[in-house]
Amino acid sequence: MRVRIGFGSDFARFWTGQTISQLGSSFTLFALPLLVFKLTGSAVNLAITTASEMVPYLLFGLLIGALADRLNRKRMMITVDVLRAGVIATIPVLAALNHLNVWWIYGAGFVGTTLTIFFESGQFAAIPSLVNTDDLVGANGKIQASYSAAAVAGPLLAGLLVAIMPLYDVLYVDAASFVVSALSLALISRSFDSSTTREASTIREDVKEGLRYVLRHPVLRNISLMMAIINLISVTTFAQIVLFSKERLAATDSKVAILFAAGSLGVVVLSLAAGPLRRRYAFSTVALSALMLGGFMVVALAFTRSYWVALPLWAAYSGLGILFNINTGSLRQAIVPSHMLGRIISIAAVLAWSAQPIGSLIGGYVIRWTGNVSAVYAVIGGSVALVALAFWIFSPLGHADRYIPAASGAGAEGEPRPAEA
Repeated sequence: MRVRIGFGSDFARFWTGQTISQLGSSFTLFALPLLVFKLTGSAVNLAITTASEMVPYLLFGLLIGALADRLNRKRMMITVDVLRAGVIATIPVLAALNHLNVWWIYGAGFVGTTLTIFFESGQFAAIPSLVNTDDLVGANGKIQASYSAAAVAGPLLAGLLVAIMPLYDVLYVDAASFVVSALSLALISRSFDSSTTREASTIREDVKEGLRYVLRHPVLRNISLMMAIINLISVTTFAQIVLFSKERLAATDSKVAILFAAGSLGVVVLSLAAGPLRRRYAFSTVALSALMLGGFMVVALAFTRSYWVALPLWAAYSGLGILFNINTGSLRQAIVPSHMLGRIISIAAVLAWSAQPIGSLIGGYVIRWTGNVSAVYAVIGGSVALVALAFWIFSPLGHADRYIPAASGAGAEGEPRPAEA
């Protein structure tokens, strides 16, 4: 893997290690919902699986974000990787002993996500330590593209492996990839911690400071509000994609793997396009257009029974979603002072993702009640497009670039001074 000279060797180590970790995680992303479907055959159980992985953000996100800003970020991330390897490995071990049940999968998802919140808080803060501010969108796009290239290969390889081994055994690949990630982080010489001297404060004060910063900032506040609404509506599309592909598209396990890979391929293409698009167009044009178009892709997906038509639609939807995420993540990194990045990303996640467990459960029960997963998908897609349009017209997200400190004359402490309210 070759990296542009300006990014440096530490970025290359970080990028490579996390790409390998993503390859392993893509095995789990494919195998786990399929394993739950085979154990239960239930839309509600698939919904609970997704909900169990989202609840930790609501319960612990604020606390973990504040803690992450106090810890040595690199050491914390290495420790978390080792622990995540152990958690995911328990699933195939118990399956081999004939003691695996769906409740253990829920529990592993809950614990794994709790650890991931620590890791993501550190990772979000690490990237600005590895590249210049002007390179953030490009670096995030490259990282996401390589992650997704690994995610293309992952489901395809997993689909091949399940033909010769039990489905649960492919989770060992994810466990091993976390170990590789830990080793790559240990080789990075640069610190991920802020050089700003912290004033003495309590965890509670740190959380309150972060909440005030997000809730008072017009762009950060509206991104979180919009994403809470979007996630409440749209989480079902991902939670139920195995059910949709089985019932609507009559897909085999191998075809489900290809569908996951197609989604990742869409992410690769649009992740690589994120930097060039952002340099040419405003944040609102790129991010909110992507969100609206993604809604239209879900509507089209809902009305097709052709597996081969569904592939490019799912690829486009997945890619457009990540194009939005890259732009909003990079915007946060450009706005927020380094010493607050860990808690700000966790606060943003809590505010934006707290609706996902509820949305997942509602979606699962609505599908069971109506017996029509395609109708639910159609309603979801139309609603997403309308929400994106409303925020584009009626909120500060329509001119978010004015709130970037470098463009608006922010003070030394990074407080936003928007050109217009």
